[in-house]
Amino acid sequence: MNTAQVLFALIRNVICNETVSAETKSACTPEMLESVYALAARHDLAHLVGQSLSKLGLPDSEILTKCKQAGMSAFVRHMQLDHEYQKTCKALEDARITFIPLKGSVLRNYYPEPWLRTSCDADILVKQSDLESATTVLKETLGYRYADRTGHDISFTSPGGIHIELHFDLVEDGRANASNSVLRRVWEDAAPAEGFRYWHCMSDRFFYFYHIAHMAKHFETGGCGIRPFIDLWLLDHGVPSDFSARDALLQTGGLLQFATAVRKLGRVWFSGEAADALSQRLEYFLLHGGAFGSVANRVALHKKEDSSQLRYLLSRVFVPYEKLKAYYPILEKHRWLMPVMQVRRWFLLLKPDVYRRTKGEVLASKTMVSDANDTGTLLNDLGLDPAQW
Repeated sequence: MNTAQVLFALIRNVICNETVSAETKSACTPEMLESVYALAARHDLAHLVGQSLSKLGLPDSEILTKCKQAGMSAFVRHMQLDHEYQKTCKALEDARITFIPLKGSVLRNYYPEPWLRTSCDADILVKQSDLESATTVLKETLGYRYADRTGHDISFTSPGGIHIELHFDLVEDGRANASNSVLRRVWEDAAPAEGFRYWHCMSDRFFYFYHIAHMAKHFETGGCGIRPFIDLWLLDHGVPSDFSARDALLQTGGLLQFATAVRKLGRVWFSGEAADALSQRLEYFLLHGGAFGSVANRVALHKKEDSSQLRYLLSRVFVPYEKLKAYYPILEKHRWLMPVMQVRRWFLLLKPDVYRRTKGEVLASKTMVSDANDTGTLLNDLGLDPAQW
């Protein structure tokens, strides 16, 4: 068995309640577990490996201890995040501000245990008209500190260091994909959660669409990792649903072809279905990234549009208006400030972490022509066109 096969067998043990085979158990040598742990950690799934291994009765080893500690760390992280999430929801409800929990805050309820679905932060959507009031609640009532703002959300940090993202738009980074026409209708679809007046939930078909759209968005930045596929498998197998209603909305939003492909790969990984050629290519693309994709994948996507080295570099230096306004929302009303914001963004390159990332992209771009063509073909086969994002 190779590293990926062992990883997915251990994940299925936890998520799908599949018994770990004797073959998988015998493959779990310290050397193999080092490789499995490294792959799982890149996708923020080491805790699932630790949860599975804790039940197998393997001989003690340093790597086994590290895998089990990942599970303990994930549990503590979940408890801290959930505490702040519940406080935030209660504060918004008490302030009579309509809101919708997003992403992992909802998805974790479909896992065997909520802490198995890790998240970096808690995401909550409010109406644009309520944004100022919601910001006041987080800062003055809860004592959260403002961290950052994009064209679709504001980030806050709790006194304990937990991140809360207050979204005011589901359309991200100015992408013009057909899905945006659906995502803008979120408040038409939402309804109050049972027992609440201001806490709202999306319908099943809309939440499913939003999950697929969010996966597709991450493909532009180099891949979405394994975790959204676990989420998707659970949505497909653990929730009573009207699948025809889901597909009809996906068709409206131009994402049915993409959804069909990623659902197929999910069944390959978690239901034992045979892979086809597209699934194999998609798997390679994803496993060579991480939870948020890889530099190589991200550069390949940009090089698809800017195949020459010079055009690629210019595209990264001079960001178009639609993307720049995602960083600086003031451009929505004052487009004439665009040259100023371009220069302001250049100064960000002096920050050590940004400089290292940018340098990595430039170095990677020198060898990306063939990979860019392969990646562009993959996106087209998935029904995604980077030129339309």
